[in-house]
Amino acid sequence: MNPDFNELLNNKYAQALALFLAGLVAAILARAVVFRMLHVLTRSSKTDVDDQLAVVLRWPVVWTFILLGLGGGIQALEPSPRLAYWIFGTLKTILVIVWSVAAGRVGTILLQLLSRQADRLPLIQPKTLPLFEMVKKITVAGGFVYFLLSAWDLNLTTWLASAGVLGIAVGFAAKDTLANLFSGVFIMADSPYKVGDYIYLDDKLRGKVTDIGLRSTRILTRDDIEVTVPNAVVAAAKIVNESAGPHEKLRIRVKIGVAYGSDVDQVEIALLGCCEGIEELADEPHPRVRMRAFGESSLDFELLAWTEQPELRGRALHELNKRVYKTLIREGIQIPFPQRDLHLKEMPVRLRDAES
Repeated sequence: MNPDFNELLNNKYAQALALFLAGLVAAILARAVVFRMLHVLTRSSKTDVDDQLAVVLRWPVVWTFILLGLGGGIQALEPSPRLAYWIFGTLKTILVIVWSVAAGRVGTILLQLLSRQADRLPLIQPKTLPLFEMVKKITVAGGFVYFLLSAWDLNLTTWLASAGVLGIAVGFAAKDTLANLFSGVFIMADSPYKVGDYIYLDDKLRGKVTDIGLRSTRILTRDDIEVTVPNAVVAAAKIVNESAGPHEKLRIRVKIGVAYGSDVDQVEIALLGCCEGIEELADEPHPRVRMRAFGESSLDFELLAWTEQPELRGRALHELNKRVYKTLIREGIQIPFPQRDLHLKEMPVRLRDAES
């Protein structure tokens, strides 16, 4: 072999240049060949997610090959330990920054993809996306700090211990806020109700759900008062969803007592006739009448009908009550009411003296 060529191979500057050029060529090939092939392979896919990932990862891969070639070239020059520490620490820092930015963008693309598939993955929805974006940023920032400290050969034990103490302190300080956030995520994933539903909370608060946020749920009552309920309270409450089930229709009940001796068949026909022509009532299921009990002073009936929507319950009850009262009076059916007869066994002495 040519002595000059051997001398060139053993020259550290030539080796450094060759390693740098090798990294540069690998970066060019990766950008021009590999990613172009990936673009061709993913052209027939149904989504553009793979194209977005290829665009995001292109420059981090290119810079990785360049920095590896540069680091190998510098290593071939055999710098002093102190100089090598600063040079390689700087190169590793650049690499950590490049890949941290790429990781954040990749996480955003994947979260947006998953949020568009809420039917298969209900935990990630457009409304919960900000929470997962925050978790992604915290994860990326934590990874960035970890690898940055590792790049400069710093002791991680002290930093991790400090971070653990800080995390415990923040957790205790913001426990209520965190409880509401996680409850909001579980409410959206479990979907006990949705915006527009009429719900009861612990049989105390009834209204229409106007918004489901990460921290709270807003309910508009029938008095047009908006109530904001923390999600942690909602998650621990008994929820009755009047809009759920096979349909949104709500059954209403009108209890009626008629006098003993009334014709029960006539009562049933009269009550069913009260439901005709009321716009708020649904055609299906049909209204029905049930005789429930023999009361102390009345035969107890119950008229059952359905409204198209829960919010129509008040108007439907108002109209039904009026019609039932008018119909029973017109049909001559007596509505009993409590009466008390007072029998005196003996007239009080003072009243007897006063009369005399």
